[in-house]
Parts: sequence; structure tokens; C-alpha cells
Amino acid sequence: MISSFLPIAIFGMLAIIPLYLYRIVRGPDVFDRLIGLNGIATKTILFLILIGTYNGQLDMFIDICLGYALLNMVGSLAVGKYLERKRLQE
Repeated sequence: MISSFLPIAIFGMLAIIPLYLYRIVRGPDVFDRLIGLNGIATKTILFLILIGTYNGQLDMFIDICLGYALLNMVGSLAVGKYLERKRLQE
């Protein structure tokens, strides 16, 4: 049961990513584009965990996902802080 569910879940995650790409390309505001990037990062983390479960090496993929999530969080905070400063200067 689980072995047939994982490929479907993996392809489901891959199918959702173009919706976020549309949000990035057509977003009317910088913050909408940032939300799209965070959505892609979240789906990538879930995708990596599903791949790790499918391959039976979940512990290695969780370490990779934690590092990627940390980079995503720090990057989002840095962009948000930069945009806040830029808005206050204008």
C-alpha cells in the first residue's frame, strides 16, 4: 500500500510546483513572488522526504532537508528585512 502511494505523492508534489512558478512570474508584488519561492522550497523539502522514504534512506534526506529549510528561512528573512528598509527609505 505504501509503496504504491509514494510515487503518486511524489508526482503530486511535482505537479503543484508549476502553480507556484506562475505565482512567481505573474505576481503583482515582490511579496507575492517571495511567497511563491517559499512555496516551491516547501514542496521541495516534502519532495526530498518522500524520495528518502522511497529509497529507504530517510535519515540522510532529513539532514539535507533541515539544511535546505534553514537556508530558505534565512534567505526569506534577509529579503524581507531588505525590502522593509527599502520601503522606509522611500
